[in-house]
Amino acid sequence: MRQLRTLLIAMALPLGSFAQNDDAAVISADDPVLRRLDDLLLTTWVRHDRFTTDTARLNVHGFGSDEVPTYSASVYEQRLAALDQRTPLDLTFKAPVQAYIELYAMKKREQTSRMLGLSELYFPVFEDALDRYGIPQELKYLAMVESALNPAARSRAGAVGLWQFITSTGKLYGMRIDSYVDERCDIYKSTDAACRYLKDLFGVFGDWDLALAAYNCGPGNVNKAIRRSGGKKDYWEAYPYLPRETRGYVPAFIAVNYIMQHAADHNLYPIAPSYCRYELDTIQVCYPLTLDRLAALTGTDDTALRELNPMFREGIVPDPDEPVAIYLPRDAVPAFINNEDSIRYAYLEQNAAQRITEQRAAPPQVAVHTVRHGESLGLIAQRNHVTVSQLKQWNGLRSDRIRPGQQLRIERSAAMASHGPGPASSPSPATTKSTTNDGAVPRSGIEYIYHVVQPGDTLWDIAKMYPGVTVEDLKRLNTGLNSRHLHPGRKIKVGIQEG
Repeated sequence: MRQLRTLLIAMALPLGSFAQNDDAAVISADDPVLRRLDDLLLTTWVRHDRFTTDTARLNVHGFGSDEVPTYSASVYEQRLAALDQRTPLDLTFKAPVQAYIELYAMKKREQTSRMLGLSELYFPVFEDALDRYGIPQELKYLAMVESALNPAARSRAGAVGLWQFITSTGKLYGMRIDSYVDERCDIYKSTDAACRYLKDLFGVFGDWDLALAAYNCGPGNVNKAIRRSGGKKDYWEAYPYLPRETRGYVPAFIAVNYIMQHAADHNLYPIAPSYCRYELDTIQVCYPLTLDRLAALTGTDDTALRELNPMFREGIVPDPDEPVAIYLPRDAVPAFINNEDSIRYAYLEQNAAQRITEQRAAPPQVAVHTVRHGESLGLIAQRNHVTVSQLKQWNGLRSDRIRPGQQLRIERSAAMASHGPGPASSPSPATTKSTTNDGAVPRSGIEYIYHVVQPGDTLWDIAKMYPGVTVEDLKRLNTGLNSRHLHPGRKIKVGIQEG
């Protein structure tokens, strides 16, 4: 049994042996007692789990390995009639249904076997949600028709995820869809949305077949088909008037119901999925991170982590407004808990370094300042957060003398442009003298910029973003500054040594 072999291998591995990357040195070893408790819980789960990929046990008819059994229409009809007695859905046998049964049982045998294996991972989630909303359990098979149980599936029409939501319907049911996050690929959130949508459609039509048709082509198209049928609210009466794709939708759903109950009768058996459900767990994070760094610091394969979390389109978990669930292999969860601080700060340091590199590489923004009466190079430099030597260099000046009406070139880096006021600002001389909060005139050779506080920033994080800056420097330049009162959007003055 695959699960038991996996368990025995996992219990034989030494603690921390799953770390296979350059960051292994920073991974803290798990508590041996807690690790043993995890293993004991896993043993209990495996003992009672009925899922297996053992063909010797599943091949109850003794079929040859390449044998593809065939049956008459009357056998299909009899078997479906028995299934129909056990569900409020209408599992009627029709010629289109037989065509789809033979498609799954003969032409798409490998895909069917993969879906049989993946059902062990996804169906428990589906069943819990369907039960929560009080709708038939057999609707879990709809995801097989929609996506072949691929959470990253994308159709030509732009439908995405296990339940194939288009963008408009996904947003209507509360899912976040943007450049970084697509919750249509989240198992739990998309399943919850699908249950609510199906329940709403059943409330409109009062018939599950019509609700399923509307899920596929939209309630407007189903209404049109009902009108063209003479107002008959019956799927098979409206069948000829439905869009061509939808005509095969309900028959495919009925066929999948049949196949899942009679797989062994067709010599079909599950292919083991990459993970069984007991091999996965979730963690909750309230801060931004990247999946590649998370993989490195928990000893997890980066590709596997991206496959488990297709909702993060670029492999980036952006700064969340509320806790976000990330799916991990079960063995990586202790490493995450033990190294969470390192994982969080790894993102902050990486992001800060990348931001500084991009800012320094960006071409400077150039502005022209017209000298006014009473202005000096020092005053102009202070107003624009540059130095006198920079002004002289940009304008080819050999002395500090300037005259009213003279135009001066001022270059500003991307960092200065984002944190400080622009060169065009020209307050009155009485209000523009740049001083520190203790009244001292800034030291020469220091460049002052403003850092805008981001969610999750600490004084230590900010100081590390700027070479040579300490937490004490920040506190000296900003009265009353402390980490407990760092509100996002606040501007903090930072002094950076020139050169």
